[in-house]
Amino acid sequence: MKQNLLIVFFMAGMLSGCGSERHSQVSRAAFRSTVDGKATDLYTLRNARGLEMTVTNFGGRVVELWVPDRDGNFADIVLGHDNLGAYVDQTGERFLGATIGRYGNRIAAGRFTLDGKEYTLPLNDGPNSLHGGAKGFDMVVWDVVEVTPQKIVLACLSPDGDQGYPGNLKVTMTYELTDDNSFVITHEAATDRRTVVNLTHHSFFNLHGAGGPPINDHELMIAADFFTPVDSTLIPTGRLMPVEGTPMDFRRPAPIGSRLDADFEQLRHGHGYDHNWVLSRRSTHDLELAATVYEPAAGRYMEVWTTEPGIQFYGGNFFDGSLVGKGGKSYGRRASLALETQHFPDSPNHPGFPSTVLGSGQRYRHVCVYKFSTR
Repeated sequence: MKQNLLIVFFMAGMLSGCGSERHSQVSRAAFRSTVDGKATDLYTLRNARGLEMTVTNFGGRVVELWVPDRDGNFADIVLGHDNLGAYVDQTGERFLGATIGRYGNRIAAGRFTLDGKEYTLPLNDGPNSLHGGAKGFDMVVWDVVEVTPQKIVLACLSPDGDQGYPGNLKVTMTYELTDDNSFVITHEAATDRRTVVNLTHHSFFNLHGAGGPPINDHELMIAADFFTPVDSTLIPTGRLMPVEGTPMDFRRPAPIGSRLDADFEQLRHGHGYDHNWVLSRRSTHDLELAATVYEPAAGRYMEVWTTEPGIQFYGGNFFDGSLVGKGGKSYGRRASLALETQHFPDSPNHPGFPSTVLGSGQRYRHVCVYKFSTR
């Protein structure tokens, strides 16, 4: 009887310890500071299966995301830094793991007209405004509303005139790790005056592990029959172009690098992939599958689900190895990818695109889910 009890206690201990190993390799102390008079910190989320994520309220950034491979080995699959200062005083890529707003992607010449009035935005991407301007949501300290073991709720108020945008915009954002190994992002916003809104998330993924080899071997599927072609400054022309017969056709999974050398004007404009795909949706607001990514060596598989009409796929074309991130690893060209669910770039200047106008009394809501498994 005593022996049986010992076995029961041993098994209970083993079960309670399943997935209990902590993975994070960054120090919370390295993120505890103040920026613009507001306190910053680092928060750890963890689900019952061991998926682990660290988040800082500076920019609502995902700092680490630890995901298992087919053998149960965990790796941190998002690019980032191991201290706050590297984000605040960034050189090179500014948007690692960040929340993007008020307007994700580009607005041509930093100008748009709403209700007969022209608004001017800061130019921070050559002749265009990118990802909310010089000080977008990625560079502000968010208020921490709620923290639980698997969820964090952040909020911010973007005042009327912030980066040139009209209206006081109140934003609430939730990050949650669910027990089916999903990372769920919910953006919600309301305004007191008509404005334009296009929020998105900007983690850079490498399913080998952050700082690993290029992602050209990752097999990508995008559920889209069309994309929005761009000019040489990556502003949409306003047309929708079929993917069929082009290197933009990812309706069936294909290695990202398999057609990068094709003689195709759009690849020259983006120095690779940096385009918006028009998702083949069955509804306007339901959560639907937008893309999948498979890394065959370790077997990590990521699904991307969204309520949005578009997805921007960026293949890490502008990294050059000079940016050093967590653990002293350098981030090289095409060693990461971003899949940003969103409305289309430059929508305020294209009446034929799905509208990004939000009016007083309306509610903006955008859900994006990155779901992880193995094959």
